[in-house]
Amino acid sequence: MPGGWRVWDNKARRWWGEQYEVQPDDLVAELNGAGDYARITALLRHYRTAKR
Repeated sequence: MPGGWRVWDNKARRWWGEQYEVQPDDLVAELNGAGDYARITALLRHYRTAKR
């Protein structure tokens, strides 16, 4: 995707989360894998602070 990365939610059929400059490999792996809520929240906070 030009200008960054977004996560597509197949259930809701829409883009999920924010646009990321760098591909969030560990976030994508967690969403596609175990889906641990606490880990996903921590990763979202990490990427959100990295943007600033």
